Amino acid sequence: MGCHEIIKLNDVSFSWTRGYPVLENVNLTICNCETACIVGPNGGGKSTLLNLIMGVIQPDRGTVRVFGEAPEQARRRIGYMPQYAKLDLQFPVNVMDVVLMGRLRPGFWGRYSRTDRETAWRVLEEMSVADLARRPFAELSGGQRQRVLIARALACNPEILLLDEPTANVDPGFQEQFYEILRQLRSRMSILIVSHDVGFVASDINTVVCVNHQVQVHKAADITPESISNIYGYHVKMIDHSHDLNCNHQQLQSHVHGEHIHD
Repeated sequence: MGCHEIIKLNDVSFSWTRGYPVLENVNLTICNCETACIVGPNGGGKSTLLNLIMGVIQPDRGTVRVFGEAPEQARRRIGYMPQYAKLDLQFPVNVMDVVLMGRLRPGFWGRYSRTDRETAWRVLEEMSVADLARRPFAELSGGQRQRVLIARALACNPEILLLDEPTANVDPGFQEQFYEILRQLRSRMSILIVSHDVGFVASDINTVVCVNHQVQVHKAADITPESISNIYGYHVKMIDHSHDLNCNHQQLQSHVHGEHIHD
C-alpha cells in the first residue's frame, strides 16, 4: 500500500479570542506512512493543533480534512490519549471503565456489548496491564496510567493515534518502554506524538512538526539544534544519549530553558 494524505490543513488560523492568534497560516500534510512528533514551547499551539485535527474546535480561517472529510466525520477513525495533567484522579473509575470509554460512540445507550468488552481486554493485554483491570485508576503508577490511556485510545481500533505528552510525569524506565510500544504500533497505524520537549527516537520518527503559532515541518533526520532554537525563540541544547549502555537506539533529548505557559 502506497503513501497517501490522511491529514491536511490548508491555510488554517485559530484564536481563542479575537486577539492574538494561537495558530496562524498553518499548512500541514501527514501521510498514512508517517510517524510524526509535534514539538514546540508551551503556549505555542500544539494542543490547539490536535483539537483542530479532532474537530473539537473549528478554524477561524482555512480548512482541516482527515481522510478527506471534515474531522468530526472521521472522529471514529482517530484514537486520542489526553495529557496526564488534564485527568481528574478523584473520579471513581477502575481501569476497565477507563478503557471502555474508548468504545463510546454516537447512539450509545449506556450498555457495552460483548465486542466492546472483548476489545477492551485485548488492548489491555497488548499494553500489559490486563491484570490491573479491576484496580482503581487513581491508585496506579504514572507509567501504568499511561499504558491504560494508550489502551483506551486503541479501543476504537483507530487508523490514526494522537498522543498528547505521553511521557510526561513518568519515570525514565517507562519512557524506554513507551518507545518499544511505539515501534509495535507504528506498523499498523499513523501516529502523532505531542511534546513540549524535543525528545524522540530518531529511527522511529519520520517527521518533526515544529509549532510556535506557526508551523514548520522537517524530516527527523534533518533536525538540528539551530532549527529547533529558531522555533523556540531561545537556545535549545540537544544531547545525544546513544552512548548510554541501557539504550539500544539513538535518542535525542532536548533540555529547554525558559518560562513556559500552557497551550
